[in-house]
Amino acid sequence: MAPHPLRRQPTPRTTNAAGGNNYGGYQNANTPITAMSYSNNDEQDYSGDDELSGGYAGVYDGSYDDDHNTEDDLNSEALEYYYSGASELVTTVRGDGYGGGGKGYHGGGGAKSRGGYASSLQSHNYEPDESEVWRAYVAQQHFTNRDEYGYYTTDNEQSSAAGGEEKDLNAYFFNFWHSPFLAFLFYQTIFAIIASVFVYIQPVSGGSGIPEIKCFLNGIDLPHILRLKTLVCKVLGLTFSVAAGFPLGMEGPMVHCGSVVAAVISQGNTKLWGNDTSFSQFSDFRNDREKRDFVACGAAAGIASAFAAPIGGVLFSLEEGASYWSTKLTWRAFFCAMVTLGTLFAIRNQDIKFGQANVDKLFALGEFTAIGDGMVNFSVWELSLFILIGCIGGLIGACFNAGSEHLTIWRMKNVNYCKTRRVVEVVVISVLVTTVSFVMPLIWNRCTDLPTDMQGWTNQEKDLVSRLVPFNCIPEKQYNEVASLFLCDADVAIRQLFHFRETGDTDASTFSSAALFLFFVPYITLACLVYGIAVPSGLFVPSLLSGAAFGRLLGHLFHKLDHTSGTFADSGTYALMGAAAVLGGMARMTISLTVILLEATGNMQYVLPLMMTLMSARFVGNVFNEGIYDIHIHLKHIPVLEPEVPTIAERHEIVAGQVMSTEVKCLRPVERVGIVYDLLKNAQHGNFPIVDTASSGTLYGTASRTMLCTLLQRRAFGQPHDVTNGHYNSNNRGNDYAELLGPKRLSPLVQWDTLERVYPRYPTIDDVELRPGDRNCWLDLRPYANTAPYTINETASIQRTYRLFRTLGLRFLCVVNHNNQVVGIITRVDLLPESLSDAIMRGRNAHMVGGGLS
Repeated sequence: MAPHPLRRQPTPRTTNAAGGNNYGGYQNANTPITAMSYSNNDEQDYSGDDELSGGYAGVYDGSYDDDHNTEDDLNSEALEYYYSGASELVTTVRGDGYGGGGKGYHGGGGAKSRGGYASSLQSHNYEPDESEVWRAYVAQQHFTNRDEYGYYTTDNEQSSAAGGEEKDLNAYFFNFWHSPFLAFLFYQTIFAIIASVFVYIQPVSGGSGIPEIKCFLNGIDLPHILRLKTLVCKVLGLTFSVAAGFPLGMEGPMVHCGSVVAAVISQGNTKLWGNDTSFSQFSDFRNDREKRDFVACGAAAGIASAFAAPIGGVLFSLEEGASYWSTKLTWRAFFCAMVTLGTLFAIRNQDIKFGQANVDKLFALGEFTAIGDGMVNFSVWELSLFILIGCIGGLIGACFNAGSEHLTIWRMKNVNYCKTRRVVEVVVISVLVTTVSFVMPLIWNRCTDLPTDMQGWTNQEKDLVSRLVPFNCIPEKQYNEVASLFLCDADVAIRQLFHFRETGDTDASTFSSAALFLFFVPYITLACLVYGIAVPSGLFVPSLLSGAAFGRLLGHLFHKLDHTSGTFADSGTYALMGAAAVLGGMARMTISLTVILLEATGNMQYVLPLMMTLMSARFVGNVFNEGIYDIHIHLKHIPVLEPEVPTIAERHEIVAGQVMSTEVKCLRPVERVGIVYDLLKNAQHGNFPIVDTASSGTLYGTASRTMLCTLLQRRAFGQPHDVTNGHYNSNNRGNDYAELLGPKRLSPLVQWDTLERVYPRYPTIDDVELRPGDRNCWLDLRPYANTAPYTINETASIQRTYRLFRTLGLRFLCVVNHNNQVVGIITRVDLLPESLSDAIMRGRNAHMVGGGLS
C-alpha cells in the first residue's frame, strides 16, 4: 500500500561506527529528528500526522501502542476523516499521565498493567501559563494596583459513658429487659449505623483523610476530597463514630476538615443549591498553587485545633503533608494556626471575658509536673530505656501497619466494592467492639478501693479519681480497673495512665500489670480492625491510648523488679514514652510529633526523651514496612512522588530519553477548529505541545485542555478568509498559517481573567457545540499558548529529571533534543519505580535484540 501523502515516513535509523551512544541499552541514533513536513495539497487538506520518534523509535517495544496509538484514540468517523488527509494531528501523545490521557501502572491486572483508578485522576498545575494574555493580565493588575498601599496575600466536663461520678451503668439506659448490655449494644450500633450512612452518602469522608490530603498536596487532584459535602459528612459522621465507642479519634479527621475549610474559603466559589456564591475578591486565589498552600495551612489548623499545638500543626503540615514548601507558606501556616488557637481560646472563654482564662483543649493530655523541685522526672541512665521503649514501639507499630495492610487488601477484594457491604461490616465491627468493651471488665471482675489519702495530690489527680468507673463495684468506694480504661472517654483514660501517681517507692498502683495487659492487647487489636471501615476515624487517639497502656505496663514492671526502691521514673513518664513510641511506630513522625506532645503536655523536660524515643521507633519500624499513611496511599494505587529519587534510579544509569513517551500529539500555532475539536473529542490528554513548523518543528509552547475547551466554547476563532484575506495561495497549502498572519492576532481575543474565572469548573469538550462552517475556522493559539514551558534534554539524567519534576510540582515535562524539537513527554507515572524498572528492561531487551542482529 502506498504511503499516505501527508504522513511523514519514519526516519531511517543509522548508527556510528561505535554503535551510537548507549545509555544502559538505549541507543541514540545519529539521525536527527527531521522537521515536520506538510505536503502541498488542497486547501482543505490539513497537515499530516508526524511521528516524532526522536531517534528512539527502534528502542521501544510498543508497550504504549495498545493504549495510545492513533487508531485506538479515534473512532471510525474520525479515522475516515483522519486518513482522508484532513487531519493536522502532528504526532500521537499519551497524555500527561494525570492530565487524563496517561494510564497508570497500578491497574487491576498487576504492577505492569495500565489503567484502573489511577488513570482517572488529574494532576494539579502549579505553574501559570506564561502566555500573551497572561502577561497582559499581570500588567493590567500592576497598573490597577500601583497606587494601593495595602495588599492581601496570594466547659463542661464530659461524664463517663459507664456510669459517671456517682451512678452505675444501669442508670444511663432504658429498660432493655433489664439488660445493660443490650441497651449498650443498641445505642452503640445505632450510632455506628448513622456514622456509616454519612460515608455511604460521601465515600471519601471515611477514614482519617490524612492520606488523601497528602496526595492532594503532592499534586494529585483526588475527586471530591475538598468538597463542602465531604466536610458536612465528615463532621457529622465523626460525631456519631466517636459516640459509637469505636477505638478511634477525631484528630486525623480534623486535619481533613481543616483542609476542606481552607480550600472552600480560598476559592470563594461554590455551587450551593444551584446558586453561585463567588467572591471576586478571591479571584487571585483561584488556581492550583494557591489552593495547595491554603490546604497545607488548613492541615496545620486541624492539628492546632485538636491538640492546641499551633507550632506542632505547622511542623505536621511540613513533615507529613506538604510536598512543596516555601518561606511564604511557613508564615501563612503559622498565621493560620495562630488564628485557630485564638478562636478556640475565645470560644472557650466567652463567658469569662477579662477574667482568668480556661486553657482546656479539645483533646487534653493533662499537665505534667516535676515530682522533685528543680529536677526532671527521670534519670540520665534511663534514656537507654526510653530508646528500648522506642524500639519496641516501632515493632508494635510495624505489626499494626502490617495487619492493617492485609485487612485493607481483604476489604478491597470482598467489601469495598459494595456500599451495602461496607455498612454491614460497620455493624459487625460495632457489635464486636461493644461486646469486647463490655465483656473484658466482666472477665476482670475485681474491685479496687479508691484512694483515700490524697493529701498533696493535685486537683487534676483528684478529678481523675472521680472519673474511675465503678463497674459492678460499690460507687464512691471502689472501681473496676479494666472498665475505667474501656468505658471512659479516650482522653480521660490517657490522662489516668499519664498522671496517676506510681513512683515505685510504695506498693500502691492505680492500674495493675494484669489489668493493663488485659486492656492493651484487645484494644490495639480492635483499633487495627476499625481503621479502614466505612466511618470517619483517626489513628492518633488509639495509638496514644494503647501506647500509654504499654508504657505504663513497662514502668509498673520496672518498679516490681526494683522491689519498690524508687530507682526508676514514675509510671506516667513511661506511659508518655510508650504513647509516643507506638504512635511514632505507626505514623513514622518525628519532628512534628515531638513538638505536638511537648505542646500538649506543657513540659519541656521531656524534649530529649521524646526525640530519642521517636527516632528509635522510626528506625525500627522502617526496617519492616512503611508508615500507615504511605501504606494506604500505595494500596489505593495513587502515584505519589516520594521526596527522594527512587532507589532503582540510583542503581542504574537512566536518562530522560529512556522513560519518556515518544508518541506525542501536537498542534500548530494557528490551527483549524475542526482539528482541535476532533483532537479533544478523541483524546483525553491534559496538555498538547505547540510546534512551530516554520522553524523545523521547534517547540513553540504548550496548550492545556481546559484552555482549548474554553476558547472553543467562547468561539474565540476567526473565519477562514481572516488568514488568507480571501485570496487563494497555492504556496501556503498545508504550511504554517502563522506565517501569513505575522504579528496579527485573530479576533476575538479572550482575556486571561475570563479564561480562569470558571476555575476549577472548566468546560469540557462535551459542552462545546460547533455550528455549520465552524470546522473550517481558524483558532489562533499564539496569545494563549504557554510560551515558557519547562523542558529537559533527552540526555538528562533521571535524577535531575525527577528533582525538577517534583520540586516544581509539574504536571508534565516536555523532552527536547539539542535543536529544541519535541521528542517525548514525561509525566508523573513515568517517574514511578515501576515505570523506571520497565524502562530499564526495555533498554536491555533493545540492547540484546540489537546485539543479536549485529
